[in-house]
Amino acid sequence: MKFDYLLVGSGLFTAVVANLLMKQGKKCLVIERRQHIGGNCYTEFQENIEVHMYGAHIFRTSNKKVWNYVNEFAEFNNFINTPMAKYKNELYNLPFNMNTFHQMWGIFTPEEARSIIDRQKSEVVGIPKNLEEKAISLVGRDIYEKLIKGYTEKQWGRNCSNLPESIIRRIPVRFTYNNNYFNDEYQGIPKSGYTAMLLSMLNGAEIILGVDFNKDREKYIAMANATVYTGAIDELFDYSEGALEYRSLRFETSVVDCSNVQGVAVMNFTEREVPYTRRIEHKHFKFGQQPKSVITYEYPVEWKLGDEPYYPINDVKNNSVYHKYLDKTKSLRNFYIGGRLGEYKYYDMQDTIISAMKMVDKIINDRFNNLK
Repeated sequence: MKFDYLLVGSGLFTAVVANLLMKQGKKCLVIERRQHIGGNCYTEFQENIEVHMYGAHIFRTSNKKVWNYVNEFAEFNNFINTPMAKYKNELYNLPFNMNTFHQMWGIFTPEEARSIIDRQKSEVVGIPKNLEEKAISLVGRDIYEKLIKGYTEKQWGRNCSNLPESIIRRIPVRFTYNNNYFNDEYQGIPKSGYTAMLLSMLNGAEIILGVDFNKDREKYIAMANATVYTGAIDELFDYSEGALEYRSLRFETSVVDCSNVQGVAVMNFTEREVPYTRRIEHKHFKFGQQPKSVITYEYPVEWKLGDEPYYPINDVKNNSVYHKYLDKTKSLRNFYIGGRLGEYKYYDMQDTIISAMKMVDKIINDRFNNLK
């Protein structure tokens, strides 16, 4: 049986593309290297708690088309992300808002907060030369030292003074007491879980798990009229231009005999001396009342070939290598490359869906033009 489309990978990008193609009456085969579908959105239940196995995933968007689309496959709860940050023995609300400023300086009014931040920002003169100077120029030294510096240095494995200022384009600062981390109109967690949502999206596709496309490409390509590839673009070309670089993550998850460990879903740890960046208490994503809890510590680690890639290092060197691979894709026929690994971009979930929708539009347009 020949398929219309082979889709390599089973994450959110693939789920959207496959679903929209199946709505066009196309037969889709999905192959996945891991032993489960869902990519990094994959969740499973422990102690009747939905556990985000590859880091916290909070759906949010202001795009009505995207929101309506995901609601075809899941009902969302009204979870609002209100993370906390721990620095030594101090706790701060995130994002940086009037609660943060009161906790840091004991002030009460926006005018007082602006005055302190503006005074501290002024120590950076001229164009910021690195991430440290950029951050101080946006929020001042106190916030930088306590809430940005250590966390960022752990995340990237480098001193802020040695990181490019482009990593921080802006830092959200609110002069209100609003603890909602996101500004998006719609936000929540699927009540049935992300894995169930993705399975619903992939309903009708044939799915094969534990299959490595890059070990037998010709065999799998021959099974369909066209291929949608969401794996690493450098791996597709056998790293002929060198391996693209990433930062990776290590997760330590455990069941705790306690009904409430930290009182919030996400707790950031901003001291560099603390080896992990975040602790996730999964039950709070769904307001759980279970007698036990499941927590995950998130450790940033140096990436090496063979490790799971999470955050692309989009510096000049890596972007140059990526564009060499992108040029190579022009010789491929009936072959589409997308997703965070294929495009070497950091995507949140709404960006992933938008990109996948655009790919389907291109696929349909290409097919239409070929029929002329």
